Amino acid sequence: MSGLQVDLPYPSTTDFMRDECSVRIISPAYAGGASEMTAILQYIYHAVHFDCAGNKKFARILRDIAITEMHHLDMLAEMFCAMGVSPVYSACPPCFCDFYSTRNVSYSCTPQRMIMDDINGEREAIRDYERMLCKLKNEQAGAVISRIILDEQLHLETLKRMLDELVNC
Repeated sequence: MSGLQVDLPYPSTTDFMRDECSVRIISPAYAGGASEMTAILQYIYHAVHFDCAGNKKFARILRDIAITEMHHLDMLAEMFCAMGVSPVYSACPPCFCDFYSTRNVSYSCTPQRMIMDDINGEREAIRDYERMLCKLKNEQAGAVISRIILDEQLHLETLKRMLDELVNC
């Protein structure tokens, strides 16, 4: 897999017992307002703007981050299936309500604002995942979330360097 991720293996997402409680705890990260889905769409949107402005380097980095976020989304979906829940794009699967909306995607288009919004998104994701770890009783699910956090921390540090480059050029 290409993308921007920590060079460590991901835990298995397929060998889980039925566990709707863990799904309810994790599901906001799947398709809630500050979710992997939102991150993917936001990174692609911002990458397109950097591309159009001629900043291919930043566009590539944001696309690489988006690819890793897609992998996170896929892992969460696999985990939900293994836990007996259909991974519908809802903040509360298995309920067919509160479907995903793009209203939380940052549509900023100035370079500094885009990166600052992406930094804020990563910080929020890390905080949300850490809160999930405090609530989860399922150690396997916790291992997956802990591994995802490592990638999110790498993304945050990368985005901070990008912002520094923008500010100091």
